[in-house]
Amino acid sequence: MALLLARRGESVLVLERRPDPRTDGYFGGRSINLALAERGLHALRQAGLEQALLDNAVMMRGRMIHEVGETPYLQRYGKDDSEVIWSVNRGRLNQILLVAAEAAGARILFDQRVEDVNFDDRTLVAVDEKHGSAETFQFSRLIGADGAGSAVRKAMAAVVELGERFEPLGHGYKELEIPAGDNAAFRIERNALHIWPRGGYMLIALPNIDGSFTVTLFLPNAGNPSFATLTSPAAAEAFFQTDFASAISVMPEWKQDFFNNPTGMLGTLRLDRWHLDETAVLIGDAAHAIVPFHGQGMNCAFEDCIALDHLLADADTPFARFQDRRKPNANAIADLALENYVEMRDQVADEQFHRIKQLERRLADAFPTQFVSRYAMVMFHRVDYAVAKYRGAVQLDLMLQWLAQYGEPERVPLDVAHAALCAALPPFAEA
Repeated sequence: MALLLARRGESVLVLERRPDPRTDGYFGGRSINLALAERGLHALRQAGLEQALLDNAVMMRGRMIHEVGETPYLQRYGKDDSEVIWSVNRGRLNQILLVAAEAAGARILFDQRVEDVNFDDRTLVAVDEKHGSAETFQFSRLIGADGAGSAVRKAMAAVVELGERFEPLGHGYKELEIPAGDNAAFRIERNALHIWPRGGYMLIALPNIDGSFTVTLFLPNAGNPSFATLTSPAAAEAFFQTDFASAISVMPEWKQDFFNNPTGMLGTLRLDRWHLDETAVLIGDAAHAIVPFHGQGMNCAFEDCIALDHLLADADTPFARFQDRRKPNANAIADLALENYVEMRDQVADEQFHRIKQLERRLADAFPTQFVSRYAMVMFHRVDYAVAKYRGAVQLDLMLQWLAQYGEPERVPLDVAHAALCAALPPFAEA
């Protein structure tokens, strides 16, 4: 956001609570690699950073499924390598963006904790966490891009009702690692997002350009198994040996990572209101934090930046119009992300799921202007999330009807399918 605004000549000051990762190092241990898809790539193109990010990313062609005792197999995301997603390390991304924002003219102050905001006189008090000193800053407009625990949102909530609701998932996550092999070799398939689906929980691994994989365990907070029960080395050993033996065979430090890294919280944040008149506005996770299972948190936030930048340049009431434009889509992707968790942990190894995917590919090949899978609409296109959710639901209902009637994907008559699709949905349009 700072880069886009500074590039247009705006005077931009960023107050960042964390230290500068370029000098102090990147704080790891509770991260999930970012999945860069078309929405995020489009935003980076506008900022002139697409190639810089792709140079630091690893292509993922699909999901590599690791069932217990079975040979892993690949489920492609798209029709070919033109439809892939990219694994990006969060620390590398942050550093690239910081350098670019400063080069565009944005001023960035680190270790700044927002202490108080006075929206009437448009002043903000921040405390320097390294030195303990406080400073008052004047602003014309305040953009809260400060995450799910937003201090700006807290300040706004003190003067206006935001209708804030946090919906905990009941599951948490723990970061682990598959280190690189000799000579930075990848120990498992490089160009895939690896999933060990186990019903109510799962393990995933995303590749890094240095040959390592960032691994994340998603597990219920309570019950058996859960983070509440895996409190001893013996319990953790038994659990991992039973469910994830193939994974721990390439994770020599998994025990240290499991017991030393914090357990992250997962949930969905929804607000009725994202802005305070035209004085302050919330974007990204500060306005609409979602669970990470569709890989769209960053992509959605980057879309926010593009939309807000355009409105600030052209609209009389940019903050109000931004909320009207983006809120339905944020709600839609929040719902889709929750649904995708069930798909990833429960359904990817299911026969009916495979039949649906086969039928999707057949219909997409036969009718590319009429049928686009919901996953493709979200990941490889920039159609509104709300449109992707609606079209995806209509298409799924039709496919389930056809599979119930005809049994197998290849037996569904294409002329029948085409007529039904045309009757139910207009032709697919990017915008």
